[in-house]
Amino acid sequence: MEEMNGAEILVKSLEDLGVKQIFGYTGAAILPVFHALEKSDIEIVINSNEQSAAFSAAGYSRSSGDVGVAIVTSGPAITNTLTSVADAYGDSIPLLVIAGQVPAHKIGTDSFQHINVEGIFGEAAKKVMLVSDGDDLEAIIKDAYYFAKSGKPGPVVIDVPLDKQQKMHEYQDMNIMRFEESYHDDRHLCDEQCEEFFRLFLNSKRPLLYLGGGLNSEAGSHAIREFNDYFMIPSVNTLMAKGVLDGREELNLGMLGMFGTPYANMLIQENDFFFAIGVRWDDRVAEKVGFAIGTDIAYIDINPEKMHQIKIERGPKFTFIGDATTAIMDLLNYAKKNNITLNIYEWQERARFLKRSWPLDYNRESEFIQSAEVMSLLSNYIDGNTMITTGVGNQQMLAAQYLPMQKAKSFMTSGSFGTMGFSMPTSIGVHFANPEARVIAIDGDGSLRMNLGELHTIASLNLPIKILMLNNRSDGMVQNLQDAAYEGKRTGTQRPKDVHFAEIAESFGFAFAERITDRKELKDGMEAFLNSEGPCFLEVCTDREEVLYPKVPAGGAYKDMILGPYIKQVTDKS
Repeated sequence: MEEMNGAEILVKSLEDLGVKQIFGYTGAAILPVFHALEKSDIEIVINSNEQSAAFSAAGYSRSSGDVGVAIVTSGPAITNTLTSVADAYGDSIPLLVIAGQVPAHKIGTDSFQHINVEGIFGEAAKKVMLVSDGDDLEAIIKDAYYFAKSGKPGPVVIDVPLDKQQKMHEYQDMNIMRFEESYHDDRHLCDEQCEEFFRLFLNSKRPLLYLGGGLNSEAGSHAIREFNDYFMIPSVNTLMAKGVLDGREELNLGMLGMFGTPYANMLIQENDFFFAIGVRWDDRVAEKVGFAIGTDIAYIDINPEKMHQIKIERGPKFTFIGDATTAIMDLLNYAKKNNITLNIYEWQERARFLKRSWPLDYNRESEFIQSAEVMSLLSNYIDGNTMITTGVGNQQMLAAQYLPMQKAKSFMTSGSFGTMGFSMPTSIGVHFANPEARVIAIDGDGSLRMNLGELHTIASLNLPIKILMLNNRSDGMVQNLQDAAYEGKRTGTQRPKDVHFAEIAESFGFAFAERITDRKELKDGMEAFLNSEGPCFLEVCTDREEVLYPKVPAGGAYKDMILGPYIKQVTDKS
């Protein structure tokens, strides 16, 4: 055993876990940890604020199989990270946040920059813990890392008082395998359960896969792709599952829901077997699902609380609580062993027909560039090495509709919490987790402004991140809602002054920073942006009056989907 102070033990524990980068912002109550990091091979990435640091750490998690780590100081640093932690919790993203705290004897007083961390994060994190006397800091750090990944993943917040960072302890060099094994989930479907599933499955003529974020991993994507290579079932996905199946496949109909693709929202109205895997039944999807009488539901998920809720609300005929990847492989292996096949040719052709016949479209006659037009253009340049982050708003939904992601963990967006300011800091974490990938951060002017300081982070670190900003001088999604619900009274959603964001990026030191206002410049500008090296910023000025379609109105069902004036059926030429 070696004697070290608490800060050194914390850093050594992170090294043992294979952590390569931490994202954070320093301060008095976390100084011992940062100075211990200075002696470590772990790279310190300093963001513009603590919210961004935690978003970057979560971006690292979202785009890799590892857990991102954020380290921040006390007080306002804690409250700044709250939004990012809540965002990760909503999307089931593993995240480790280590926070400094006033010395233990000052907790509960009016000490400078003290706040009750457990009280702040209690309902927004998977677990919150305060390091106390006698606690083994090494065990806490290593256990928290694997606990964050286990079961329904989520963020873990560890509050480390300053005196605990300074106090000398013995470092025991615990084997991390003991922590990993303690959270191993070995639940499998037995033959009787598989038989029960296939009895329902083989009775269907129009089965539909509904894929969620529980499959958004390399292993999950591999499993469902192998399963569907065998059965060839039409599929729809949640926002969190883009890329789990290749978006270019003709039986993959894309995102379902309030702003889902027209063909996904049409096909769900016709299915007779709804196979939901790793989904949380988001209200923007589930509230609109009006199953016809006779539609059977099968549901696999790792969260027992969600399973209990869905059993009450939906009455699925088949359920399994456990790892979605494991369950899918169990079903596939059983099918192969028992020569189970499914003849659904007519249903497959129906899915292909809808996808061909109801393409996404936009106002091609407008004098102004359409945001949908920009996403449609970008879709031509997406490849297997492209990783996307988005802000929140119309640009987020348009990216989800148009971009044909080819791999799991290649599309990072704020799903459950819908957090503006998400895209740029998340892209930083994505880059560090995937340094060879082409990372594109898509944002609107409203969302980008919320963490504008990350322009400085990206430029000062010379990160090869490409920022594509759609500037319509308004909060477009909320403006659309105002037009529908408040007779066009647009309170608080429009910008009084046009700001040239490309000039701001250029002033920070971006290698490429251009602004496009004319449609004739769009294609060449996009290609120059994508082909340039270093930090790149492309600002495209788009139509303030553009409306996002299709949409299913709040409280409406899929049959009430509004296609808008530009999405029309095209003649099937196949």
